Amino acid sequence: VAPPQDLHITDPGLLGSLDIEWKPPPNLQTFNECTVKYKFEYRNAGDRDWKVIFTRKLKFRVGFDLSRTAEVKVQTLLEGRCTDDVEVQSDWIYATFQVPLQGKQESEVQNFHCIYHDWEYLKCTWQPGLLAPHGVHYGLYYWYEGLDHAAQCDDYIQDHGINIGCMLQNLSQAEYKDLSICVNGSAAATLLRPLYITLRLHNLAKPSPPKQLVVSMSASEELHAAWSPPGGETPPQCLEYEVQLAEDQGEAKAAWASVSTQMETALTISRANQSRISCVRVRGRTNIFCADHGFWSEWTQECFSVSRKEDKQLFILIPVILSLSSSLIIFMLISQCKKR
Repeated sequence: VAPPQDLHITDPGLLGSLDIEWKPPPNLQTFNECTVKYKFEYRNAGDRDWKVIFTRKLKFRVGFDLSRTAEVKVQTLLEGRCTDDVEVQSDWIYATFQVPLQGKQESEVQNFHCIYHDWEYLKCTWQPGLLAPHGVHYGLYYWYEGLDHAAQCDDYIQDHGINIGCMLQNLSQAEYKDLSICVNGSAAATLLRPLYITLRLHNLAKPSPPKQLVVSMSASEELHAAWSPPGGETPPQCLEYEVQLAEDQGEAKAAWASVSTQMETALTISRANQSRISCVRVRGRTNIFCADHGFWSEWTQECFSVSRKEDKQLFILIPVILSLSSSLIIFMLISQCKKR
């Protein structure tokens, strides 16, 4: 069987989502008794593995890192009565695509970093490139499936008049999709290299700290900790919590020790040292059922003061000793009075 024809790649301006299209092999009409499919593979130059799609379609839109060359290949697969039910494969046809990259690598923005706070807004920050001149202007553009075209940030974070970050709101439709971002820079008489990156919001989520942490002690001197999920749009079922305990050892500085990582919002903790002060702290992050990874929240901390057993005994003995001492003094005074 002959391979497909006219494989080509076009850029619709969606910051990395490229359209790949091909035509059927010229002798397709002679294989009426067989099923014709295509094996389509794609990757960025430098990647070891190809991503594979089996399809009967003649057109696909897939995402690439535009800072590297896009590579695609397609072959025809034929199977059925005309091949005695044995799959026949054609030769591959290949195509590549590369955005002309202007400027030197050192002119690209540095330390690009994004956090999806409370599943409500995305905050991205960066630093100017090493070769960026004074007066440089940066713009952030983004696209995800569902937008007609790439959009520009309308809420920049600035430092001395230079854009060094962006706040993006209302991205719930982009969750669990590829979010394509480009940070481009412009300056008089200087070409700057754009940064292309693809993000997944659920893997960048950072919740607020848990709320209403309450620590109490049972009759058996076990600590009971309970808290509520944080506010915001973070799905409660997507959270796990880490619980740590620190017990004051008098002169020694208390060290935090992990007690549990769990999805429940309550925990009973046995105190090992029967210390005077026990502190519990809790933080949360997106669990493995909703994301591959995420950021931990800040800690919520609560301390509980407990009297030592020796202190309790001393607290009981002091009134008894004082009472006995008072009685003895009164008895001695009465004895002196009788002698007189």
